[in-house]
Amino acid sequence: MTQEQQTAVAAVEEKKDLIGRVADQVWEYAELSLLEEKSADCYCQTLKEEGFRVERGICGIPTAFSAEFGNGSPRIGILAEYDALSGLSQEAGSLVRKEVVPGGCGHGCGHNLLGAGAMAAALGIKAYLKKTGHTGTVILYGCPGEEGVASKAFMARDGVWKSLDAALTWHPEDVNEVRTGSSNSCIQIQYKFTGVASHAAESPEMGRSALDAVELMNIGVQFLREHMSTRARVHYAITDAGGLSPNVVQPRASVLYMIRSNHVREALQLQDRVDKIAQGAALMTETTVEKKFIDGLADTVSNHVLEAVLYDSFRQLGVPAHTEEELDFTDQLARTYPGSDRVPGLGAANDPAIKEQVAQMQKAWGHAMNDFLAPLYQGEAFLAGSTDVGDVSWLTPTAQIHVASWPNGCPGHSWQNVSCDGTSVGKKAAVHAGKVLAAAAVELFERPELLKKAREEFDKRTAGGYVCPIPADAVASVPD
Repeated sequence: MTQEQQTAVAAVEEKKDLIGRVADQVWEYAELSLLEEKSADCYCQTLKEEGFRVERGICGIPTAFSAEFGNGSPRIGILAEYDALSGLSQEAGSLVRKEVVPGGCGHGCGHNLLGAGAMAAALGIKAYLKKTGHTGTVILYGCPGEEGVASKAFMARDGVWKSLDAALTWHPEDVNEVRTGSSNSCIQIQYKFTGVASHAAESPEMGRSALDAVELMNIGVQFLREHMSTRARVHYAITDAGGLSPNVVQPRASVLYMIRSNHVREALQLQDRVDKIAQGAALMTETTVEKKFIDGLADTVSNHVLEAVLYDSFRQLGVPAHTEEELDFTDQLARTYPGSDRVPGLGAANDPAIKEQVAQMQKAWGHAMNDFLAPLYQGEAFLAGSTDVGDVSWLTPTAQIHVASWPNGCPGHSWQNVSCDGTSVGKKAAVHAGKVLAAAAVELFERPELLKKAREEFDKRTAGGYVCPIPADAVASVPD
């Protein structure tokens, strides 16, 4: 690596205890979307102490923030997340399901690590800018509510990402790789039905059941599935069934729908059809229906130039090294769920040659933690899931990596993830992600021709224009 990159990497290593403490603190807080007050406080206080210019509540979202260091261009953004998931409270380092807080929350998607690793990258880039005096700015963006609000999309609506020359991020996974390809866009709408209460036995004819409307809507959507794109997905959860008394005609009921399709335009068209089904259910039951917009996010746009830069940094730095004790723990944890024998990674899922290479690496290594770097894959790839990183990628060149934080095949949003996230295995991933991102960012600062090429590729891929899924009057919120 260049001397400039070594400066950034050394700074991350020097701050690894701080990075680990922040990861542990946010893991303990385990706050849900838009409720990450303690987590945001932790980051903002730490970043102020580290010499960053911190702004709280950006884009009208109280738990969002930005933290800048440096001046002028280029401007490199690093994306942080820190929200948890409900019902996943779990003791760290445990091989069995053991809640810390009954029914409590937990970091089943590793966002305590994601935020800490993003902060680590910002600290490394800051050290490089400070030592070299190079013109440029690093901005760490605190992006709350990835699991249920898609704050990056609200920021996209407000034009935040347009000011950047590039954005970099990472996500915990079961494999070390550079991510590429597309994902599904997604829109969340809550449908709230209002009817008329009545005694279900003595005067059922006087009632108008909101719960019936929800059930009829769900049936209508089931029939819609036959007529959707193969890449589309529609999920729902009844958020209010109207009460616990079966002998009452339920006067209220609500259902939350998540509508996914590869591109935003397609998702909006599919949402329109779901809206009509909701209206039809209201007509059939003589109830009324009200829509509440929750969030929306776009599909991801690849940038092969930035992906190659990230891969080069990853290749030179290698992957996190684990102790025999850590390997024994993750080997045992892998026995608690099915699928631990799968061949991991996007490349393996889309390229038979890469799949064979990765399978050989797995076999040679012989442990559940994938302590190797998967080959760079830059072909067509599609993930049915969604991420609001997609909205960033429509407004500035964007790329991301995965760093092995859990054993192979570990299910997403699981107690096993939470268990790992609170251990040294997770913290090593966060520190290493910070090093890779920082080294790649330094390469971009030092070689402006790479940013120029990344922008040229971005312009071609986004020539059709960004369709923002967030209405102009929408406010970031969670379902009622």
